[in-house]
Amino acid sequence: MQLPSNPFLDAIRNGTPQIGLWVSLANNFAADVVADAGFDWVLVDMEHSPNELTTVLSQLQVFAASDTTAIVRPQWNDPVLVKRLLDVGAEGLLFPMVQSVEEADAAVAATRYPPRGIRGVSGTTRANRFGRVSDYFSRVEDETAVLVQVETREAVEAASQIGARDGVDGVFFGPADISASLGHLGQPMHPETWELIRSAAKPLMEKGIPVGTLVLDPAFARQLLGEGFRFVACGSDLALLARGADALRNAMREET
Repeated sequence: MQLPSNPFLDAIRNGTPQIGLWVSLANNFAADVVADAGFDWVLVDMEHSPNELTTVLSQLQVFAASDTTAIVRPQWNDPVLVKRLLDVGAEGLLFPMVQSVEEADAAVAATRYPPRGIRGVSGTTRANRFGRVSDYFSRVEDETAVLVQVETREAVEAASQIGARDGVDGVFFGPADISASLGHLGQPMHPETWELIRSAAKPLMEKGIPVGTLVLDPAFARQLLGEGFRFVACGSDLALLARGADALRNAMREET
């Protein structure tokens, strides 16, 4: 048995835009609802949701049966957690709050086996189909997406250096936290935020480094993809459920 290629990585390396969805409901049945919606990638979130390793595993099993690539965001760059997420088969990781080239290097090292990194070795995991994938150790490094999230003014200003580190596959701009760092808490669409993000994204794009983000406005998401952003999440399962419920309630009140 051979390790399959990572379609998300293939796409962003080749310049093909990838449309994503944030997944925070922490439940495999909820994941099943969106798995066949046709998104190129989803972000299974552990930072701002009640997900744990076992709930993430159940969601990865759901997405494995679809054409959607599941990326996991751990709550922190914890090498022990990273090791366990990779062992259960995460095809990529989005590391939150990366502030420097040193922290980017640490994220990469957590995903690499010695001597290139510090990931612990197990020969029988879900990731290698319990020892059946014969080329796992030789190819997993090339097939695991390592994405780093910049979330402050200082990190955004260092984004070009962070994104150029060996092993980093893409830079993700977190507009909510960037806005907060600029004094615009709760305003992720603030013009100053996007002026800063765009100014930092352009040099990365010019170097061929994939750039991504999350916005909840589909029209703006399409605009960013047109500007050269490679991977953009255009919504979240939580927002879809909450806004859908609100819209239904409001429609009923209008009729009564």
